[in-house]
Amino acid sequence: MHIDFHTHANLSRKSPITLDEFMKKMEEASLNGLDALALTENVNHPNFTNLYNMLDNNFSYENDYYDVNGLKVFPGMQVDVKDKGSFLIIANRETVQLIYKKLSLQEKGIRADELMELVHHDHVLKIAAHPLRESNSWLHHKDETLKQFDALEINGKDLYRYGNTMKTEMETLASHLQIGAVSGSNADQRFHYGCIFNEIPECTTIDQLKKAIQEKEYKVHVSPFLHPKIKAANFVSMFFRKKAV
Repeated sequence: MHIDFHTHANLSRKSPITLDEFMKKMEEASLNGLDALALTENVNHPNFTNLYNMLDNNFSYENDYYDVNGLKVFPGMQVDVKDKGSFLIIANRETVQLIYKKLSLQEKGIRADELMELVHHDHVLKIAAHPLRESNSWLHHKDETLKQFDALEINGKDLYRYGNTMKTEMETLASHLQIGAVSGSNADQRFHYGCIFNEIPECTTIDQLKKAIQEKEYKVHVSPFLHPKIKAANFVSMFFRKKAV
């Protein structure tokens, strides 16, 4: 199974989530060889709840994923903690909704240790998003915090920005922490899918995903077209974001 652990339904906070655009993205994900993805929309997106209402109203939900024309879409969210760092949370839809409600009560944001405590239970896949990104790095946190993640992310956009050595750095750090190092494209529009992905045994539940990562039953694949794909994605994103202003 080919899976991407970091994707977005929306291009930006200012753009609405529509079923038509979502379907085009999912079709593009499938055409680029993906069998599954985690939908990790930013938790502070104004249409976060509308996204999951749209999924519930249009797609069947089985085990821990939505079936979108054969593509497995695992629920999730992305949370920026107030002491710096971006957190990918992947879980079943009930857990995602519960965490969202609890985070909505945090008017001043939430620290990394508080969020870890909130999602400490077994049925949540926890990934440190783009740990080396200068604007929101995880590297200032203690090893004790980082070891609580299931994996660090090898981020497609950061691989494009920092070069191929970033993948080796992530794998070395993950080995030191004794956790996984899985990939996420950070895709927010169609050109982006398939630039980087994980090959993993067939999984239908969060527990199966966690087990495969813990037992290192996965392989990260970097597309030979990563640079032109992300360059094109960045150009399109910039165009539409300017248009939305």
